[in-house]
Amino acid sequence: MLNKMLNKIDVLDKGFVRLVDFMGSDLSVVNAARVSYGKESKELSAKDEKLIDYLYSQGHNSPFGHATVQLHIKAPIFVLRQWMKHGVGCRWNEQSGRYVVFQAEVYRPEIFRKQSKVNKQGSQGVIEEQDNALLEYDHAINTSILTYNKLIEAGVAREQARSILPLGLYTEAWWTASLEAVMHFLKQREDSHAQKEIQEYAKVVRALLTPLFEKSLSHAK
Repeated sequence: MLNKMLNKIDVLDKGFVRLVDFMGSDLSVVNAARVSYGKESKELSAKDEKLIDYLYSQGHNSPFGHATVQLHIKAPIFVLRQWMKHGVGCRWNEQSGRYVVFQAEVYRPEIFRKQSKVNKQGSQGVIEEQDNALLEYDHAINTSILTYNKLIEAGVAREQARSILPLGLYTEAWWTASLEAVMHFLKQREDSHAQKEIQEYAKVVRALLTPLFEKSLSHAK
């Protein structure tokens, strides 16, 4: 099935999400529930889809934990730190700056947003001085990367040199998660109150996984 699906989508300017592997389908959710009655479906029917609707509406979440996905993610550190808050039913492994020298890949926003006056954690609208903001942003990023490389060349340990790198630096990780965990992630991170950058990643996760779990993910809104 993987060969017939789109299994990698680019996100932001340098990131991506790639579907590495998966186990199960909407039918796995149905059969995990039907085992209570000693029954099993061979193909997903309209009746089975109604069962998925019922399970979700009644908060019977355990059947959604019997399917899993494995994703390879390249994202800015600040995005991944928000994502890693989703830990229940998940496993994470991330590229380590103790083992590798980071490449100079940093997220560069297309536009700078204003701080929201009604939402302390969010943004609203755009600032007027876009060019000046980009100039300051690029200067800080370039200085950080240049200093990092100089420290590495001077023999400073990678685990210390990395401490000056910006939160916009791209990193890579593998995320293995139950379908239940994915649904929770989508509900929170596609929401309009979530940071725009992680919303973009959530949209891509949905696009990659909908062919596998179309009925179940229809409830993750």
